[in-house]
Amino acid sequence: MTTPAIELLPEDFTRVLCVVAHPDDMEYGASAAVHHWTGNGVEVAYLLLTSGEAGMQSPPEVVGPLRAREQRDACAAVGVDQLTILDHPDGTLMPTLELRRDIARVIRQFKPDVVVTSGWDVEAPWGLNQADHRAAGIATLDAIRDADNTWVFPELANDEGLPKWGARWLLVTGDARPTHGVAASEADVRAAVASLDSHKAYLADLPHHPKPAEFIPEMLKQGGQALGVPFGVLFRAHRLR
Repeated sequence: MTTPAIELLPEDFTRVLCVVAHPDDMEYGASAAVHHWTGNGVEVAYLLLTSGEAGMQSPPEVVGPLRAREQRDACAAVGVDQLTILDHPDGTLMPTLELRRDIARVIRQFKPDVVVTSGWDVEAPWGLNQADHRAAGIATLDAIRDADNTWVFPELANDEGLPKWGARWLLVTGDARPTHGVAASEADVRAAVASLDSHKAYLADLPHHPKPAEFIPEMLKQGGQALGVPFGVLFRAHRLR
């Protein structure tokens, strides 16, 4: 069996919404694509489903605001100024109707051409996928459909004035079967490193975690090899419209 070719993602879009479970989830490589997009005038917004309050050893009431501050710094490093953090529970996130409605609401508000989210497979390229990542991915997949359906969550239109909206692309990060990629420049790589470096307290709480500069460039170099460019960010892409 031949390996499918990895294509460059067509850049025929103006708005991207990134939906992930935690602060730092976008910073493991995908933020290089975000820096590439914002540098080309694409409007990018982040939607975090939790504040990551269960991700450190300190009490959640301390960790949540701290991680939100670090995420704002990480967003600034890649040119993102629209950050929304919901209050769903970190560590026990579930793909409920409530979560789907909350994601669908933001999709209808922001009207993205592209939605980026995390993979929902149990096994990821780096090992077993974390439960919140899986829940975020599958809830986002369903919410994209919900946002484009008049009869699902009709209260969003009737009570909140948010008519349906259909995104054109779904891009999944961390999938073992990527189909498309974004070519990244050295500046994009540096920005990606800086974005993960912004999570200073979080990384300090993980004593065995490698420094971002030690692995992010290599990860992006591997992505570039699949694309035939120096650096790249890979996605499993689904054309929706």
